[in-house]
Amino acid sequence: MMTGDSERTAAAIAKQVGVDRFFAEVLPEDKAAFVQKAKAEGHTVVMIGDGINDSPALSAADIGIAINSGAAIAREIADVTIKADSLEELVILKAIANSLQRRVSANYRFVLTFNSALIVLGALGILQPASSAMLHNLSTIGISLKSMTNLIPEKRRRRRWRKRIKSNTQKYRRV
Repeated sequence: MMTGDSERTAAAIAKQVGVDRFFAEVLPEDKAAFVQKAKAEGHTVVMIGDGINDSPALSAADIGIAINSGAAIAREIADVTIKADSLEELVILKAIANSLQRRVSANYRFVLTFNSALIVLGALGILQPASSAMLHNLSTIGISLKSMTNLIPEKRRRRRWRKRIKSNTQKYRRV
């Protein structure tokens, strides 16, 4: 965590949110230099800020995220502006994005495997072209229907979902 606040304030906030490392009384140019150094080391840098003093670092980062209630210049420079009042929403968004990525990967693997099997069965003469086309179309419809289901689980799995979000929250707080 980097902040322009005093050491005492930064220590209190870091303890409250579970941050392991923090830097206090950081000037805007120092934040930008920290971002540039991290990028030079090969890291992908996401900067979250809300004030004028965060603007240089927001523009230097690979992805700049501004808070809607923050300064206008921060919102203008940032790549993404979130409307939520809480940064916890970013953790939920990350969990949803991870679920979406898993779904896309699983769909891709299924489609590739199933269609490859149809091609092989057709080439060997085991499956007629009309049957192969029908199975292909049915699999496409099935994958499409499966893809329309919620990324956020139903009630029976919400407890596990909340644990995952809580775990991710703790993980990202330590960054």
